[in-house]
Amino acid sequence: MSGPSPGSPALGNGSSPGPDYRARVGSQEVVLPVVELSAELSIALLITVDQSLAFMAQAGRELAELLVPAGVEVVATAATMGLPVAIEVSRALGKDDYLVLHKTPKIHLRDALVEPVRSITTGPVQHLRLDRARAHCVSGRRVAFVDDVVSTGSSAAAAVRLLRRAGAEVVAIGALLTETDAWRATLGDDAHLVRALGAIPVFRSSSDGSTGEDWTG
Repeated sequence: MSGPSPGSPALGNGSSPGPDYRARVGSQEVVLPVVELSAELSIALLITVDQSLAFMAQAGRELAELLVPAGVEVVATAATMGLPVAIEVSRALGKDDYLVLHKTPKIHLRDALVEPVRSITTGPVQHLRLDRARAHCVSGRRVAFVDDVVSTGSSAAAAVRLLRRAGAEVVAIGALLTETDAWRATLGDDAHLVRALGAIPVFRSSSDGSTGEDWTG
């Protein structure tokens, strides 16, 4: 485990994972609920669909500013928590369209391009689906994949693989927050594409009953 870097947020009660965690998302502060995944591991959850429209609009503008140098032509995301991010980033970039990678089977996705993915918050293996009828939106174009949080990096890596299979040139991976540094190893050569407005740790319990922030994962 390692402590937070200078200026990083503190736990809501100042010592251990309690009901919330204060984090910075660009210029804004947000209070995140801390939930237990196991007896040893807890995480802070950013639920984008529960944030105000004003918060998401500001976050979208600030994330878009980080993505401008990449020359993004199209924004892509994964349902569901990435949707507000993609909408606001696209709006801030002056785009009138974005691409959604779906996680649930739908009638129009019977012939979709499919990529397996496992998320830290969902557990079982899921599948990202890219509608072949929408593949032309990213084929041969400079694409930024955006999401709420990049944690283990598994979801972002699967999205990048799927977008590249559709012919996209993935030039950036944008997130409101990164969680620990575990995503760097997962993304490998693509880790340099990540642009985020903030960072959060996970919380690990020790045998003596104490809990600490883990920034490495």
